Amino acid sequence: MNNDINKKLDELNIELDEASIPAGSYVPYVITGNLVFISGQLPFINGEITTKGKVGDNVSVEVGIKMAEACAKAILSQLKAACNGDLNKVKKVVKLGGFVASAPNFTDHPKIINGASDMFVNIFGDKGKHARFAIGAAALPRDVPVEIEGIFEIEN
Repeated sequence: MNNDINKKLDELNIELDEASIPAGSYVPYVITGNLVFISGQLPFINGEITTKGKVGDNVSVEVGIKMAEACAKAILSQLKAACNGDLNKVKKVVKLGGFVASAPNFTDHPKIINGASDMFVNIFGDKGKHARFAIGAAALPRDVPVEIEGIFEIEN
């Protein structure tokens, strides 16, 4: 049972980077009781922002979904750090909040954030089903197309 999530990550070919360091006056996560609140994560891939712009303008839906997946991996890295390296402590994905920098007429924000939602369900199964919001934004930090935050229940 101790390696279930690690095995699942291997099966899905998901490799996690080290948790990133905050770029401002905040912490990457807060644990209160048995909840972990993960600060908004940007879509870093191998430590770099590879895509900039707005979905529905210069970023395709397909690339937007990939950026949401990259945010989910960054969230998982922070969650792993919050769980002292043991993602098997995760009892429930409670809620995700997704922001999509998008063209004014773009309305498929949920489709983009599904990239992250689907990843959590694929990894955690029923424990990965969560509440969520997906909204459009005029701009996001560093001109990224997607930013996602999360709330998780863990074992104490």
